[in-house]
Amino acid sequence: MLAETLAALRPADPDALAAARAHQDRLTKPRGSLGALEEVAVRLAGAAGVSPPPMPAPAALAIFAADHGVHARGVSPWPQEVTVQMVGNFLAGGAVANAFAAQAGVSVTVVDVGVAADLPAHPRLINRKIAYGTADLSRGPAMTPSQAVQALEAGIGVARDLVASGARCLITGDMGIANTTSSAALIAAFTGRDPAEVTGLGTGISPETHALKIETVRDSLRINDIHPADGAAQPREESGLQAPAPHRGSGESPDGGFREEAVRVLAGVGGFEHAAIAGFILGGAAARVPVILDGVIAGAAALAAAALAPAVVDHCVAGHRSAEPGHAAALEHLGLRPLVDLELRLGEGTGGLLAHPIVCAAVRVMHEVATFDSAGVTEKPM
Repeated sequence: MLAETLAALRPADPDALAAARAHQDRLTKPRGSLGALEEVAVRLAGAAGVSPPPMPAPAALAIFAADHGVHARGVSPWPQEVTVQMVGNFLAGGAVANAFAAQAGVSVTVVDVGVAADLPAHPRLINRKIAYGTADLSRGPAMTPSQAVQALEAGIGVARDLVASGARCLITGDMGIANTTSSAALIAAFTGRDPAEVTGLGTGISPETHALKIETVRDSLRINDIHPADGAAQPREESGLQAPAPHRGSGESPDGGFREEAVRVLAGVGGFEHAAIAGFILGGAAARVPVILDGVIAGAAALAAAALAPAVVDHCVAGHRSAEPGHAAALEHLGLRPLVDLELRLGEGTGGLLAHPIVCAAVRVMHEVATFDSAGVTEKPM
């Protein structure tokens, strides 16, 4: 499934990008007056291969949940059982993500890819459990390469199913106590940044725990023989709209060349939810459905997805900028401009949910705003 998805993925269509830019310039407004919204509309046109792009609705949020062996190092003040408890909260409709999803009219699906407990069946719960949490990444690989591919394919499968059910936009969500430690390790590995630059406070830790967290990230990179920028694609220009990414080797197998290295890094220091979200992003991109990224967990996952297929970035929209320092580093490396900056650090998909109406508004402009010619409005002389 992974090889098939990578083979199907294409970069932004240059003709659609050009048509979308030209259409923006003909609308009854000063050129560039909608700022980043114009970039979003053009991006979605390139991703879809048509201008104007399809409306990105209805949208579907998938919250991928998993536990982390690195929790045993004391990197989070929250007990590990909070992961399973929050899954129950999502399914009961009591989390912030549920409230934001209801406001935006977005469906919520929860996917167990590695929660350290057996979960009761529920209509909105998908069981794709690979193991009962990862191993401690600071003492060896968090998962095997085979498990990493299994998690990637779990995410691809969820994306395919949601698109087949009618979703025209996918939003990433996550849940996993201690997953910001794995995120920092992935971001350091894929961007080449020092762990101290990309390791944040997560859900709230003391200075002493923060120092331990940085040390743990350093240990994880060393013990797994991961060096800065291992398996990474090159940094991209901001927004990625200036030119489509090159389509690299659609026929390559995921266990060959740079893709093998990307899987090794993901398996070494990632979490099951990181790998599944990376697959979710790849699956949406292969279906030419836009993917709105949430915060630092999604940013780390997107780096892994981009290392597997650089063109995937053309299909992503950065919903927001998290308060986590690693998220800004990830977005800069990916060349993505965040739509919302409210100092959020919750995860769950909350930032992506807040951004979805903005993305819809950007596309609606392309469909409904008159051109100077059609409205009989005099355009400003060049």
